Amino acid sequence: MIAYLRGKVMAVTEETVILDVQGVGYEVYCSGGAFRKIGANDTAELYTYLQVKEDGMTLFGFASPQEKELFMKVLSVQGVGPKLGIAILTGLSADEFTLAVQTADVKRLSAVKGLGKKTAEKIVLELHGKISAAEVMSASGEDSLQVKEPQVKLTATQEDAVSALMGLGFTKSESTQAVKRACENGAKNVEEIIMRALQGGV
Repeated sequence: MIAYLRGKVMAVTEETVILDVQGVGYEVYCSGGAFRKIGANDTAELYTYLQVKEDGMTLFGFASPQEKELFMKVLSVQGVGPKLGIAILTGLSADEFTLAVQTADVKRLSAVKGLGKKTAEKIVLELHGKISAAEVMSASGEDSLQVKEPQVKLTATQEDAVSALMGLGFTKSESTQAVKRACENGAKNVEEIIMRALQGGV
């Protein structure tokens, strides 16, 4: 099992990276997060998943162990293979994917190339409530902020957003502060507020 690679980036294509690791070239299908950390002719570190089939082996690379763990959860859904899993984590960031699952946004998931409506519905059904906020922030490279309990009045929309964030595993104080910041930055409906809160690291 090849779980980790560190080497010089020899070539980058639309889907893969070729890493020279002590004279051996590894072709790795990378997630969007992994691509963002890689630059041509740089040294790159990838956490990998090795798929073994009768007709060969394929490596998939991730920016962090947490992103790899999120990928493994996606693979636990029947009908989702590694290439579709990597496409999902390339088409959507970790927080975007989790928000889509938590809000049952099948349309957003179906926008990923190769992901049909039925499979998107199955992903929502099987992963809803199984992905924690800590995993999302770790996979995205973000950390949760610890804040004091804010004493603010919230609108019904803001309260719904706070409840949704708490459902993702954040505390009430973290959720309230994040919602307040998101609204200050122009977010209006529940989905916009949640998305900006997650992107801001809550």
